[in-house]
Amino acid sequence: MRAITYAQFGSADVLELTEQPDPHIGPDTVVVRVRAASVNPVDWKIREGYLQGLIDTELPAIPGWDVAGVVEQVGLDTPEYQVGDEVYGYVRKDTVHGGTFAELVAAPVRTLARKPASLSFEEAAAVPLAGLTAYQAIQRAGIKDGQTVLVHAAAGGVGAFAVQIAKALGARVIGTASEGNHEFLRGLGVEPVTYGDGLADRVRALAPDGVDVVLDFVGGVVADSAGLLADGGTIASITDPTARSEHGGHYVWVRPSTADLDALTALFDAGKLSVEVAQVFDLADAADAHRANESGHTRGKVVVRV
Repeated sequence: MRAITYAQFGSADVLELTEQPDPHIGPDTVVVRVRAASVNPVDWKIREGYLQGLIDTELPAIPGWDVAGVVEQVGLDTPEYQVGDEVYGYVRKDTVHGGTFAELVAAPVRTLARKPASLSFEEAAAVPLAGLTAYQAIQRAGIKDGQTVLVHAAAGGVGAFAVQIAKALGARVIGTASEGNHEFLRGLGVEPVTYGDGLADRVRALAPDGVDVVLDFVGGVVADSAGLLADGGTIASITDPTARSEHGGHYVWVRPSTADLDALTALFDAGKLSVEVAQVFDLADAADAHRANESGHTRGKVVVRV
């Protein structure tokens, strides 16, 4: 099969299109014919070698965790799926080696769910990691109808999902973003506030009694944001463990979950959740896809079509 691989850590220049053996199928695994995969910041951070102390990488490695495709082969004990099923998933394994930037990927069934019927393969591939991160942070924080929620980096890949999910739950959402993304957030029903000096005052002007939940998807804001919480409020962060250790909140590291993907699918197919794809690249141009994600200049996900 064709696959993008890297044999050493480094810049996007280390990525190359190579021929690799078809993946081995385990008893609780299916082989997915990849139609699309997407790039997340963690992908290039792993490729650069920044996470070597946290996640083992077996070189040469095929990058990528997000996938959308069609089941091509089923394992010995995978009653959940049949050949031909359209699926999507967050295919994170114990080591980085056989990722999704390939024509085929072996995916444990615990990492997959049926693809939303309302989404294309490119759109579906843009969902799993970011969508699950948003959903699991919201579940951990216990957001409920009628609450006021402050979302940091509300127009980002994770934040854009989080504000929509929170709105679907009946919450009022205030979102931090650069001025250029304010109209986008208003279109999602979010009250935008600008980053920078005076942020806390701007939030207090909108929520003088405080906010019930803070969701941090940017970093460097936990200490200041804790002071914006109403009595009994909580904070959840994907970047700062002090949210839990010093402020009694939650530190969230996203996990593969079929049930949570199914919940996202229901929101998509009910018209309560949407996804924005910024750019689509061919598999051979995966290095350019990584560069586009690293630039931080895109709103929406960068996707690779296989």
